[in-house]
Amino acid sequence: MDDLHVAVVERQLAALNVAEALDFVSDPRFGGIAVFVGKVREFNLGRQVTGISYDLFEPLALRTFRAIGERAQHELGAPLKLYIAHAKGHLSLGDVAVVVAAGTPHRAEAFQACRLAIEAVKHEAPIWKQEHYIDGDSAWSEGCSLCQPESDATAHDATGEDGNAVHGHHH
Repeated sequence: MDDLHVAVVERQLAALNVAEALDFVSDPRFGGIAVFVGKVREFNLGRQVTGISYDLFEPLALRTFRAIGERAQHELGAPLKLYIAHAKGHLSLGDVAVVVAAGTPHRAEAFQACRLAIEAVKHEAPIWKQEHYIDGDSAWSEGCSLCQPESDATAHDATGEDGNAVHGHHH
């Protein structure tokens, strides 16, 4: 899918760029663009967070992002440009952890593709998250095989995403 951009960005080298995502999915055919930005937030499960370290297996993460994009294209059945990028390394409060952008002819398709992609990244990508707390402690999140069912999840993870406090086999 030529209309797909996937990336892993080493935080120490660069920050994720929302403007770049918008540029990529912009197209004269498209009237709708939806963007999801996941940021590191201050509290998770009642604990004050000072930062998060993300580790991931880059070749597999990129392959997973590409498969998610191809699946979104297939499910949408409409023209789609999709941008998926995730940070790697140590992030501080307010830093951007993940950006997903979708461009489509109409807004409903843009929202659908963006939601599909971020949920799939969260539940399928090989990304591991270690939260760092104000008391000096830190904790790795469990893999999704240990997650609560979505309907039972009342916690919000520190990237501001709803549901389980983990990514893919993590995220």
